[in-house]
This record gives sequence, C-alpha cells and structure tokens, in this order.
Amino acid sequence: MHEPAATREQGKKPPIIDIQGENGDDVTPPPPELVEPDPELSAEEAEQVRKDYLLTRFWISARGFWGRNGDRLAWPFSIGLGLLIVLTVGFQYGINVWNRAIFDAIEKRDAASVFHLTAMFFPLAIGSIVLAVVQVFARMGIQRRWRAWLTASVLTRWLKNGRYYQLNLVGGDHQNPEYRIAEDLRIATDSPVDFLAGVTSALLSAVTFIVVLWTIGGALTVTLGGSSVTIPGFLVIAAMLYAAIASSSILVIGRRFVQVSEDKNQAEADFRYTLTRVRENGESIALLGGEEEERDGIDRNFTNVLRQWAGLAGQHMRTTLVSHGSSLVAPVVPLLLCAPKFLDGSMTLGQVMQAASAFTIVQSAFGWLVDNYPRLADWNACARRIASLMMSLDGLERAEQGDGLGRIKRGETGNEAMLELKDLSVTLDDGTAVVGETEVVIEPGERLLVAGESGTGKSTLVRAIAGLWPWGGGSVNFHADRRLFMLPQRPYVPSGSLRRAVAYPGAADHWTLDEIGEALHKVGLDHLKEKIEEEAPWDQTLSGGEKQRLAFARLLLHNPDIVVLDEATSALDEKSQDKMMKMITEELPKATIVSVAHRAELEAFHSRKIVLERRKGGARLVSDIDLIPRKGKRRLLGRFLRQRKVPKKAA
Repeated sequence: MHEPAATREQGKKPPIIDIQGENGDDVTPPPPELVEPDPELSAEEAEQVRKDYLLTRFWISARGFWGRNGDRLAWPFSIGLGLLIVLTVGFQYGINVWNRAIFDAIEKRDAASVFHLTAMFFPLAIGSIVLAVVQVFARMGIQRRWRAWLTASVLTRWLKNGRYYQLNLVGGDHQNPEYRIAEDLRIATDSPVDFLAGVTSALLSAVTFIVVLWTIGGALTVTLGGSSVTIPGFLVIAAMLYAAIASSSILVIGRRFVQVSEDKNQAEADFRYTLTRVRENGESIALLGGEEEERDGIDRNFTNVLRQWAGLAGQHMRTTLVSHGSSLVAPVVPLLLCAPKFLDGSMTLGQVMQAASAFTIVQSAFGWLVDNYPRLADWNACARRIASLMMSLDGLERAEQGDGLGRIKRGETGNEAMLELKDLSVTLDDGTAVVGETEVVIEPGERLLVAGESGTGKSTLVRAIAGLWPWGGGSVNFHADRRLFMLPQRPYVPSGSLRRAVAYPGAADHWTLDEIGEALHKVGLDHLKEKIEEEAPWDQTLSGGEKQRLAFARLLLHNPDIVVLDEATSALDEKSQDKMMKMITEELPKATIVSVAHRAELEAFHSRKIVLERRKGGARLVSDIDLIPRKGKRRLLGRFLRQRKVPKKAA
C-alpha cells in the first residue's frame, strides 16, 4: 500500500503481486487503483474505492478456512450444520401439522384423538430440542475453529519480518491492531456463521411453509363495489407484502448503521489504547505528576465513546420500533385474513391455527433481515476493520516481494567481512531521505562506534542493519551463519518470571538457574538472583538502569557473533557504563560490535568510529576514524571516502 515516493517520481509503477491466500491458493489481486492510486481520483473517491474493496479483501483470507490448507474439520462441521438445519425445518413442519390436527380434534371434541396427539407431541418436542442443541454445538464449533485458524494466519503475517513494528512507521487505516485481532476478528468470524445458518433456515422455512399457506389458504374472493375479485394464494401474498414493508422500513431507517457501528468500534479501541498507555507508562506519569493531564485525555476518549454509543442507541431504537411492532402485528394478521373463511365454514379451526403458525414462520423467514440488521451492520464494520489491517500488511508484503524496488536488500558478504553496507541509503516509506548512500565494511572482531548529532539518522541506520527498517536502497550483507543480537535503548521486559525476562527471546528453560544467576552477577544484578523464578510485573518494578543491565545479561547468555547497541547504556552512570562495556569486551572478545551513542567516553571501548552529519537529501557519512590503528588493512570504505573527497582520519 505504501511504496516509496522516490519510486513514483522515477515513473516506475510497483508490481502488482497476487496476494497469497492464507490457504496457499492464488487469489484475485487488489484493484490497480489500490496499489497505485489514480491521480485523477479525489481523496474521497480513492477512500471509497478502498472501502468498497474491504469486504472482498476479508473474504480473500477468510475463505481459506475451507481451502486446501484450511481446517480439516471445516467441511465436516459445515455439512453437518446444513443437515441439522434441514432436519430442524422438518421437525418444525411436523409440529405445524400436529398443530392443525390437535385443534381439529378439540373442535370436534374428539377425546381419543386429543390424547393420542398429546402423546405424539413429546417425541416431536424432544427431537426438536435435541436438534437445536446439536446445531448450537456445530455452529459454535465452526465459529471457534474459524476464529482460531484466521487469527493464527493474521498473527503469522503481523509478526513476520517485523511488520508489527513497521506498521507504526507507515500511514494507513490500521490503528490499534491488537484490538482488531482480538475483538473485530472474533465478530467477523462469529457473525457470518450465524448469518449463513439463519439464511439457510429462513429459506427452507419460507419455501416449506409457503406451500402450506398456499395449500390451506387457497383463494380469497372479495366483493368490491358489486364485483367480486378472487385473490389466489392470498395468505402467501399477504406474508410477502408484510415482510417487504418491514424489511424496506428497516433498510431505510438503518442505512447509517454500518458507519455508526464502525465509528463506535474505533472509539472503543482508542479508549482501551489510552488506558493501556497509562498502565504501561505508569512510573513516568506518576513521577511527573501527570494524572490530571492523563485524566483529561481519558475523559476526551470516553466522551467520544459515549457519543458514538448514543448514535448507536438511536439506530437501535429506530430499528426496534420496526422489529418489535412487526413481532406484535404478525400473529394477528393471519387470524384476521382467515376469519371470513372460518366463519363461512370453508376452513376448520385447525386449518386456521396451522395457517396462522405457517404465516408467522414465513413472515419471520422473510423478515430475517429486520431482526438481524443491527448484527449485520456490526459485522460489516468489524470485517472492514480487520480487512484494513490485512491491506496494510498486504502493502508491506508487496514491497517485500517487489524485486527490491525501494527496499534494502539483505545478503551475505563475499569475503571474510562480518558486515557490509553497500551503497546503503535509508528513507521513509514515502521516499524522504534519512541517510544518504553509505559504504561500510566491518571486519570480524571490530568494535564500531556510530556517532553524530541527534536527528542524523543513527538509530534509523541501526534499525536498517537489524532488518527492522526496510525502506531505502543498497544492501546490508552479513557473514554466512552469523547471529545478530540487538540491544535497544529501552529493553523489552516480557511478563512472567524473571528467568523468562533474562532468557528472552530464548526459552526460559534453555539455560540453567546457575547460568542465569552467573549472567546476573556479571552485570551487577546480584540482588535479583534469589528472584529468578519469581513472577512479577518486572517491566514496572525494574529501573531503567536495571533493565539495561538485564539486557546485557541476555547478551551474555545468547553469545551472538554480531552485537548492535543502540544507546544501550544511556540509563547507566559513567562508572557503571565503563564496567559494562569492559565486561562485554572481556566476555565476548570475538564479537563484532556496532554501537550508537553520544557519550565521547565510549570511544575507549571501540576500535573504530564513523560520523554521520545532517545534509540536504539525507545524512552523510563524513569521516571514518581508526581509534585503534590496524596496519595492513584496507577497507572498501577508505576508497569510497577518497572518491568523494571526504577526510579519513587516523587516530
């Protein structure tokens, strides 16, 4: 969805790549105007094109549940549910016939028939109840398995290649992805099963009981102005007209239901996200005394929630007016229509009651939309929201598969170099330059310091090296079979035990307690050794410095070949920082280290320093300094700098 602007300026259109359905099948690619918007379309028209495609995009992925690589029980459950619906309608017809017989027996005062029919009712009722229970099991089984399958597919795509991080860097309608995956996807998979089961049942019921109405009601002769008019199948016509009026009314009244539901869901997601942010940043807010400001923000979001709910309540009130009124009037209409025939003796009481029952069933079948329109609108909104997330993931996926167009390539070095940056440029997703062409060769065991003023793109360059930042040009090449480990400025501390936090991203039981305790000791966290198995909110209880020390303990356990440090000691005092860097140098003597930092004292722990400087068109590499002279080594960078007349200094 978001190809770099530089690509568009070059007059090249990004390739339209068929989206692979999560079942592995090739599916219809998105409309070209979604990949490369038509400049003649207004913003509103382009947005409408996108919205029109959203439900199609949802089904592209969702239908894979029944595909080759879908759930193995998808079809058995679906076929079973269909058979159960047919049997349920059959029992419904049996009860309808029983209804006619019992009232005819009562009208004739036939006690024997009444007792016989009473005995017959219980098998019909029990059978109908059993079918209803089994139908619920099959229906909810499909919903549960479909949700599990589609959630797994979306999570796989979301977590792949750092897309969950990259979504924060690009534009698009994918805010609060966690809410969309947890809540919107649940509704998006629950409701279609209910709808399909409801529509199937309504269709079978309508066909079955229209025949009943036509057979029982026959024709009705009405005298108007001295002339007689015969209406064949008058009960069928009345039922269809009644349902048409009710359905049309609900469509007119609830025409904004979808948009109102979508706005309500977005407001709920924003409110929940605001509360989550307060919890996650509780310490900083408390230290700054920001409770009042946070409360204002929370109140604004909650006021929006209440406003959206008020709009939704208005929609529900109007639709309830139609649906409730319809449910009250529907049973009376057939009695009034059949009364003339009953009074002139052409219909028995049993036939009247059977016709009334059949009329109600037919009307309910035709009026299915009236009763389910609010849920249909809610599903529409939720399916569009999860489809919007899918489309944003599609955009990232297309860029990954687009022959490197506007993307940083990743490969292997062709020599003994541990890391190579070849003509590497880093841009935003819209093509705005962050770092210009950079050429660096890092040899095994080198400790490289990346320096420069704030805003020169140092951290962005590091993220490009780590593979988190995909936009730009050139390539990042690693030595084959070498492992990279990155320490960010704000280490992530997962929930659970301290043991899990230290071992992350490895499994908690991959290292023994003694090994984890030794790592904690080396980074100065001895006071936590007795709490290794303790589960606590460590992300909230550990200080910034303790979190950074914990990250270094992880580094010792994982023992990688390449270490990337992004301001990884910023929360430590100078003395603690020196101890930490010295410890890493001693414990991982063969590791290649790339550091981003502002502190000049860190130069003592590095063998080489490169400096970025902000320039027009993106930051540029302006110097490459050997902090520790290395004789006999000629780097590709040296030749690169000389070609551009950039001074290369030696310490």
